[in-house]
Amino acid sequence: MVQVMEIGRFGKDGLRRTERALPEPGPGQVRIRMGAVSLNYRDLMMLLGLYNPRQPLPLIPCSDGAGTVVAVGEGGGAWRPGDRVMGAFAQDWLDGEVDSRSGRHTLGGPLDGMLAEEVILSETGLVRSPDSLSDAEAACLPCAGVTAWHALVAQGGIKSGDTVLVIGTGGVSLFALQIALAHGARVAAVSRSEEKLARARALGAFAGIHSAATPDWGKAVQALTGGRGVDHVVEVGGAGTLAQSIEAVRPGGRIAIIGVLSGVSSQIDLRRVLMRSVRLQGLFVGSRRMLEDLSRAVDTTGLKPVIDRTWPWQEAGAAFEYLAGGQQFGKVVLTW
Repeated sequence: MVQVMEIGRFGKDGLRRTERALPEPGPGQVRIRMGAVSLNYRDLMMLLGLYNPRQPLPLIPCSDGAGTVVAVGEGGGAWRPGDRVMGAFAQDWLDGEVDSRSGRHTLGGPLDGMLAEEVILSETGLVRSPDSLSDAEAACLPCAGVTAWHALVAQGGIKSGDTVLVIGTGGVSLFALQIALAHGARVAAVSRSEEKLARARALGAFAGIHSAATPDWGKAVQALTGGRGVDHVVEVGGAGTLAQSIEAVRPGGRIAIIGVLSGVSSQIDLRRVLMRSVRLQGLFVGSRRMLEDLSRAVDTTGLKPVIDRTWPWQEAGAAFEYLAGGQQFGKVVLTW
């Protein structure tokens, strides 16, 4: 038996600690002792019943996690006990373009996630953790890190000299800031908090725009870039920020649509998109290959995920409450 956290019913009070039987790994499977998980907004939505109200319960939540291999089933020749690994978010999306099957087997819903003492995953659903990162840091990569990598590298083709706009200072946005800087790009940030903007500048952003004081921040971004606009926008806000992102991007630039923090439905003037050849790209995290590429880049560049706060895993309820408050700068992590 192993200790797990599971969603017994939807709602903030629906998380419970319990025990489950965990069999030995079967053919092609690997058993992992968890070291850390990080929380994503998706995990919070899943807990509240907002992501998929038809999700069968109980469910072990959390899409991100890192730990150590403790047992390998027959045929699991890629891994050995003692290997440090991360779970790929989309267990069946190994490489290539996204297709209709890519979201069917994702950790933390519909599949059980990583918030357990030990988990069993397919050997193909794992990636070696970067040697330069702790488990707490590695646990931040599979969703937030891969999403930012997908937006700027795999799809965006970012290059030295590009300009990037990140919205907010959550996990994806700060990964995007760090990845962009590692590629020689310049980064501006938008936030409702002057304190968080100061911290983003300390990480390397060349400018910060306080959206509460400057609600028409798309034009402010244009001014910062001499009227050109930015090459890339990492759009995590959704309906409430998309119009300003369109204003901020250059003709022919790219907006990676990732989050819906400010809503899912928006009315926008499509003429500005059409006449300026703006590219709107929806993104669904990424493949195992993207996680492998990011992991190598982390070891090469020395990138360190920004962790706001860490809790013991037994205090997952408090961590989710903190995440719901939206005050974090970077990632929220649970450790064993």
